Amino acid sequence: MTLETAARAAHAQVLYPADATIRGVASDNRQVKPGDMFVAIAGERADGHDFASAAVRAGAVAVLAERDPFHGRNEAPVLLTDNSVRALGRLGHAWRESFKGRVVGITGTAGKTTTKELLAHILSQHGKTARNRMNLNSQIGMPIAMMAADGDEEFWVMEAGISHPDDMDELGPIMEPDMAIILNVGAGHALGLGGKGTAYYKSRLLAHVRRGGPALISADYEDLVREARAIRPDAVFFSTQGRPVPYRAGYLGLDENGRGNYRLWLDGEELDVNCALSGSYAAENIIAAAAAACLLGLSLEEIRRGVESAPFPAQRFARRDIPGWTVIDDTYNANPLSAARMLEAAAELAHDKDFICVMGAMGELGDVAVAEHRKLGQALASSGCSAVFWVGEHAKEVREGLEDGRFSGFFAVVPQPEDFPPALRRWEDGRRDGKNGLVLFKGSRVNRMERLVTLFMERAPHAL
Repeated sequence: MTLETAARAAHAQVLYPADATIRGVASDNRQVKPGDMFVAIAGERADGHDFASAAVRAGAVAVLAERDPFHGRNEAPVLLTDNSVRALGRLGHAWRESFKGRVVGITGTAGKTTTKELLAHILSQHGKTARNRMNLNSQIGMPIAMMAADGDEEFWVMEAGISHPDDMDELGPIMEPDMAIILNVGAGHALGLGGKGTAYYKSRLLAHVRRGGPALISADYEDLVREARAIRPDAVFFSTQGRPVPYRAGYLGLDENGRGNYRLWLDGEELDVNCALSGSYAAENIIAAAAAACLLGLSLEEIRRGVESAPFPAQRFARRDIPGWTVIDDTYNANPLSAARMLEAAAELAHDKDFICVMGAMGELGDVAVAEHRKLGQALASSGCSAVFWVGEHAKEVREGLEDGRFSGFFAVVPQPEDFPPALRRWEDGRRDGKNGLVLFKGSRVNRMERLVTLFMERAPHAL
């Protein structure tokens, strides 16, 4: 994209004009690559304008900013705008408008990243596919991810994450999807959304689908069905609960390698698949991705091949085996729906092993936080785990839930990462046998649970 084209799309004035071709976008000067445009954003903790010169030294050919970051020094062209984030969104949409392929937008409370990765992998069996990586699903991340695509792909698969009422009505016009998928709804970001409820705000994605594009919705959440039909009476539905809809899935159990077996019904066609995911929760991810691929014209063989060969990103039910232990790392984030699902799936994998849970507080739940953490304690008590190590707030409510469920195992609060190994040793001292174990790590990002995974992998196997 030329500087002039970018300026027109962003509705920006150019300071220090020069010939420049923009090959990508970055909002973090540490991630700038030669040919990128640096987007200076004034955040709560840091002001990107202060890092514009460093971005230019790293190879940025232009800067999108709300004021002149060079104070009259001609270091690089500046696209001057009144709001860098909104201007970035306009740039992303301009790139989307030039895209000749099809865009799929995905949202939901739990599992949207897993579904995005799975669908992108399935579609790649048919044609070149791009997706937004990791958490690039916001008003900043999504346009950056879109502009990272080459533009010659057949499909873009874009995940949209929201935490405030207006978020989807800002993200939807940026990506303007040809197909929308709403995976599920549950308690997540309740603190920021409130008001009309999660189903309403997730369903706003449907208002931004291009004319004629399908809306693919889970039929298993009554409030979601109601809100989706209010916008799209012609919505297409999928289910894992046996609803009489065109696209359905059922979980058939684990194979001998701990992979999941699933049966899919795709608009009258039956397909059995085997996947690196396991547990009944994953049927929802798989049927959503398979149904979308079917609607996009892929064959059953392409869908089967894509599901069965799909890799999944780190920190999302990532399974590692070390001497004596199976480690499940699902530390990317947590909300009540995802925590319950991961707990169920890990308990099934544990089978006859010692099952322990290293769990962290679930953030952004607002008024429902106390009740949801007590419910999590009850779920832990009924999971069959023998030990719970708790990180972060709401330990009192989790303990109460454990007591409600008559939990008789080991419970420890872990204030700091360095407190985890001693607590683990205290549990080990009370073990009556030396059988193999399975440990689940799960919590919201604020807890930085990955630090405890590292401690377990590096130190615990030698200490146990």
